[in-house]
Amino acid sequence: MTTTETRTTMRAARLERFGPPEVVSVGDALRPEPDARELLVRLRATTVSIADHRLRTREVPRGLGLVAAPKIGLFRPRVRTLGMEGAGVVEAVGAAVTRFAPGDEVMVMRGAAFGCHAEYATVAETGDVARKPAALSFEEAAAVIFGGHTAVRYLDLVDLRPGVEVLVNGASGAVGSAVVQLAAARGATVTAVTSGRNTALVRSLGASRAIDYTREDFTATDAPRPRYDVVVECVGNAPYSRVRHLIRPGGALLLVIADLAGMIGAGIRPRRRGVLVNQSGGPMGPALMQRVAALAESGDLRPVIDRTYELDEIVEAHRYVDTGRKRGSVVVRIP
Repeated sequence: MTTTETRTTMRAARLERFGPPEVVSVGDALRPEPDARELLVRLRATTVSIADHRLRTREVPRGLGLVAAPKIGLFRPRVRTLGMEGAGVVEAVGAAVTRFAPGDEVMVMRGAAFGCHAEYATVAETGDVARKPAALSFEEAAAVIFGGHTAVRYLDLVDLRPGVEVLVNGASGAVGSAVVQLAAARGATVTAVTSGRNTALVRSLGASRAIDYTREDFTATDAPRPRYDVVVECVGNAPYSRVRHLIRPGGALLLVIADLAGMIGAGIRPRRRGVLVNQSGGPMGPALMQRVAALAESGDLRPVIDRTYELDEIVEAHRYVDTGRKRGSVVVRIP
């Protein structure tokens, strides 16, 4: 490779059409260049998340197909390089950047802009970027970003303290495992809904009780059920209509995933009982990423890594995420 090619191209996983994991291929792409207020980050690790699965397959929650089309694309993908987040080293900075310098190790969340399944990505200095905790490897740092970022945004909407009862549906995924840890760290009593094979994991993360959804319907109404101050829905199968009898008056339902009907209904029906229902979470920004990094540094947020792949194995990573059985994060190393 010539010097010019090194400066202008990079390796990236590209998506040319919707479909199975095989529609993703690794090849050369143009390397982005930072503007005056951006960082260019040489990524060392990223993850394949449920968001990547949705953009690749165009499988979005029911009723949201047309709503999502402007971002995802109707017939062909609008986003060609997936990957919402990553960890790496600052390669270069724009002329107006003051908080970072080349050589800094950072954590980056590009969110809906995607682009982290590649050797390089840019991020605004005022965007979701923070210094990586020194004690974490790049793979560990990448593993905490997606779940930790989402968990903090939603949990900030409620008052978690000792005595508060929290139920987490989908407690072993990237977001759910982070919610369990952070709620427990704030003193809440956590009940985790997961499969039987993951009960030991969620207990190790701080859950006081685990419900195996393959053996027990945690929403069943034919028997008395515990009631909760906060229900965090990370799967998409527990809208307000299904869990309202589990939520105490004045409680909250945090919909990390919801279909269109659930989102519309959630904004109307709960108000009579004073229940907060939210499907968007709190604000993003550098302060949020700094908090995620601090939580990881303190040990309140530990990385949960299911499997690790190389960038050239990204099809296998997508294939595994498609099984729906991943625990925590599926990490991709970028050599």
